[in-house]
Order: sequence, then C-alpha cells, then structure tokens
Amino acid sequence: MPAPISLDDPEDPRLAPYRAMRERDLVGRQGRFIVEGEVTLRLLFSGGARFRAESVLLAPERWPGLAPFLRDDDLPVYLAGKDVMSAVTGFPIHRGVLAVGLRGADPAPDALIPPAPAPALVLGLVGLTNHDNVGGLFRNAAAFGADAVLLDAETCDPLYRKAIRVSAGAALTVPFARAPSGTALIDLAERHGLTPLALTPGGAETLEALEPPPRALLLLGTEGPGLPESVMARARRIRIAMAPGFDSLNVATAGAIALHRLAAERLAGI
Repeated sequence: MPAPISLDDPEDPRLAPYRAMRERDLVGRQGRFIVEGEVTLRLLFSGGARFRAESVLLAPERWPGLAPFLRDDDLPVYLAGKDVMSAVTGFPIHRGVLAVGLRGADPAPDALIPPAPAPALVLGLVGLTNHDNVGGLFRNAAAFGADAVLLDAETCDPLYRKAIRVSAGAALTVPFARAPSGTALIDLAERHGLTPLALTPGGAETLEALEPPPRALLLLGTEGPGLPESVMARARRIRIAMAPGFDSLNVATAGAIALHRLAAERLAGI
C-alpha cells in the first residue's frame, strides 16, 4: 500500500494535472481525464475498469476509508485539505476525492463488436453534445448489458469529468470507440451483420412490436434534430409509442427504454 504524501501548497507542481479543472475540461488533458467522487474512484480501481490511474488526490479524512483498495505501491496518493483542493481545481470541492486517469490508445470500433453469430447489442451515438445525456446513456448501456458504445466525431467525450460522474462510472467500464460519422456506423453494422435501428418519433415500427434482432446497433441522435436522414435511410426506423399530442423524450430516457427492450432476452437469463 502506498504511503500518502501530504501537500499544503496549491502551487505544488505535483498538483498540476488537477489545476483549473473546469477550463481544462473544455480543451483536453493530453491523454488524461479526471475522476471525481468515491463511486467513480472505486470503479477506476475495479477489475472491470478499462483505464488506470496516474495519481489520486484526497482530503485527509477520506484516506482511511479508501486506503484498502489503493494498493499499488507505485501510485502517488496525495492528501490535501479541501481548501487546497478547491484552490487548485478552481471551484469548491465537497467530496474530497479526485484522481487523474490515463486514456491510453483508443480501440478500433470493429474490435469491440462480438463476432457473428454471437448475440450483440451495440449503442451508436450520433451528434450528442450534451455531457449529461452521454453520461446517462453510458449508465444505461451498462445497466442493460450493451457490448459497446460507438460515438461519431460530433459526440462529446464520455471521459469528460461530468459525463463520468453522471454515468455513475460506467464510462470507465463500458467499451467505447469513435467512428468518423453516423454513416460510418451504418457501414460498420453492415460489416458485422448488425441490424441498424434508428430511434425516431417518425418511425414506422413501434418498439413494443419489434422482435429484437439477435445482433443490433441502436442509433440515437441529438435532441431536436435527431438522426441525420442519411443515417435513417439505411436503418429500420423505430419509435416509442406515446400519448397523443406528445412524441418527445429525453434521449437518455428513450435510450434506456429501447435498450431494455432489445436486451430483454439476455436479461431474462440473468
């Protein structure tokens, strides 16, 4: 177990990766990301995590409870009062639990698809720029056993600090990769024998009447504009039946309903 290092100077260079977190969330971290809170920290150190930590920063009172699973002798663990943590990050830190993670190399999208004829459930996100929605969809993907999440170039980074937090840490465990565009996701579906399902209020088929295909790519677009026509033209258009006069759900909510339906058979076996 590493011996924690107490720091009391906000300008200490060892705290540089944590500095001005909100501003740096917007411009990137050169292969790093921030984990905030005990739940996500525990997931970062779980067997299912896809990433590793570079360092951990804790308020001193949090160390005794978290020490048992921070067992890597090479991992720097820094202790600093919440006033120091807040001065470093640029906003009040209440939980007293932060870590810097390392992204590593991004996987190729094709590498994340279970090979045919095995069942497969993949979530495709096209043009989603709201971090809360992306985080919520990763949480849904984990809850309903999706094999992977694929993102187009416009979708925001699931390793943004807020997206990780909203995902309840699922962004650290669910495999994900990027493709250049929504049409590239359709191309991938064709290569791997996935049925592309475009969730849209104008869908000809209802979700409840759908016989879930054994290998599916569920495509979700941004709220308002939805999926591009170039994507929907090559997919089965599916809608969620709603009360008359209303046809809109938050995209994370809609994704949860659709994922639950598509995963029904695998969930029944659990």
